[in-house]
Amino acid sequence: MKSMRALPQPDLAQLDLANVLEALSDPTRLAIVSRLAAGDEPEVRCGTFLDLGSKTNLAYHLGKLRSAGVVSTRISGTSRFMSLRRADLDARFPGLLDAVVASARRPAKAATRRRRAAAAG
Repeated sequence: MKSMRALPQPDLAQLDLANVLEALSDPTRLAIVSRLAAGDEPEVRCGTFLDLGSKTNLAYHLGKLRSAGVVSTRISGTSRFMSLRRADLDARFPGLLDAVVASARRPAKAATRRRRAAAAG
């Protein structure tokens, strides 16, 4: 039987707004969180995000998200699984996660509209 363990993370009372906002301020970390928020799966393998950077780069970003309390990481054998700590974030900072993720999606939609308009014009 494979052992499962979670990496250390702050508990609900230790979640700090400045740390959460700092973690979400990086485009790569924001992309990771946006994907987790939009996904149907409660937990995904860390390798899901390899299109966003190298393994070393992703390990850094995932560690930043975990230490800020934005995500939880569970280890099973040689695999690492990520989940968004939505319930904890919503309990501590109501509406913050939804607002940040929605805001991150708006520029992408606006850029798509500009490209379509330029192509049509």
